[in-house]
Amino acid sequence: MQRLLRGKWSAALFLAGACLAFASSVRAAIAPETLAPSARGVTILLCGTLIDGRSASPMRNVSVRIENGRITAVGTGVADAEGTVIDRSRDTCLPGLIDAHAHLLIKTDDYQVDHLRRSSAYKALRGLEVAQEMLRSGWTSVRVLGDADVFYAHLDVRTAIQEGMFVGPRLTGAGHYLSITGGGGDLNFLAPEHQVAADGLVVDGVEAVHKAVREEIKHGSDWIKVLASGAMMSAGNDPNRAHFSPAELDAIVDESTRLGVPVAAHAHSAAGVRAAILAGARTIEHGTFIDDDSIGLMKEKGVYLVPTLYVGDYYLNEQPDSAAQAKMNELTRQYRAQHMAAVGKAIRTGVNVGVGTDYVGFPVRQGVRELSLLVEAGMTPMQAIQAATRVNAELLGWQGDVGTLESGKLADIIAVPGDPLQDLAVLEKVSFVMIGGRQVSLSCDDQPESCRAASERRY
Repeated sequence: MQRLLRGKWSAALFLAGACLAFASSVRAAIAPETLAPSARGVTILLCGTLIDGRSASPMRNVSVRIENGRITAVGTGVADAEGTVIDRSRDTCLPGLIDAHAHLLIKTDDYQVDHLRRSSAYKALRGLEVAQEMLRSGWTSVRVLGDADVFYAHLDVRTAIQEGMFVGPRLTGAGHYLSITGGGGDLNFLAPEHQVAADGLVVDGVEAVHKAVREEIKHGSDWIKVLASGAMMSAGNDPNRAHFSPAELDAIVDESTRLGVPVAAHAHSAAGVRAAILAGARTIEHGTFIDDDSIGLMKEKGVYLVPTLYVGDYYLNEQPDSAAQAKMNELTRQYRAQHMAAVGKAIRTGVNVGVGTDYVGFPVRQGVRELSLLVEAGMTPMQAIQAATRVNAELLGWQGDVGTLESGKLADIIAVPGDPLQDLAVLEKVSFVMIGGRQVSLSCDDQPESCRAASERRY
């Protein structure tokens, strides 16, 4: 009887998963305004200081008028007698932050093993918790660049938020990261007789990558993520080696472009970065060993660099004894200075540099430390804030809707106590979040201990 019941439950779960996959397969490309329901009515937000994401200097004692989820005026004298007034006159208001590189489903240092321990359904629930904590921490838009799941759990989280089932950030991104056999998305620590699903999507050859791109888009991917080099965090591969061949990369980008989807290329090695740029990738993720030639190409072709600096510091400083991330920690020790210098050169050259936390399980509120590291690399605090707002909106192609506080934009707004231009650490203390004109409840205000426990929980 127990076996029969288990069989029935397995069948039910299979059918539920098939239905979710079908729902994802018929989804068209998603515009940001559809990803999170907007508020109705008029709201007046009073800001002591306002950083609009575009201007070189902040504004003081400014009001923001919001109607039906969009900003209709910014300045003085925009009050409306019929509007609801929200007073943040002691705080600094900013555009909602945009994380251009995150992994909602990854919560442990040994993520390749954890991928095998957890069901897709469990990962979706865990990913929803992470997404909601990111929103409470000020990240109103998040690009998820593949995740450790056989199916598409994080894309189902996106659908649930889009349909108004849950409050969360605007989510976009790729279903999986495409990897060569033996690459950063493959499981390279198992004996050959063990055939199990890798955390990435392993594909080899031009025909195989064509099919992989089509399947990713079929199931709802807004981006295609390709591992153009080895990875820092996974076993058995070298991040300083290029992986996909030029023909395979060309096929991936050509097929993605034909179907209207941009490509994000994970690339640490200089050869991998160059190959991805020449193939036509829109963004380069990491770029640890990027050289002068590739920096020049990125500037020439308008390719964005998302260096994800903080994740290396996090593991090195806060989990130095992690056996699972011993490789990552050793590589960070050896090459952190080189990576920072390369990012600094890219900044000085005028490359579009965006903010990506590479969230993989660290306390969510610490993700804004990425901005401080960009300042260490050569940005001003204002440039770092703009990298996390206006520049990332342009990276996503969402600049008409988010990234700046201007008339016509969606009212994705956060507030923090103090002045982030003097101390970026205040961004870890977000006191107000609004998405599409809807104020988000910050449970940490009422239950700081339970909220902190959720954000720091290790699975």
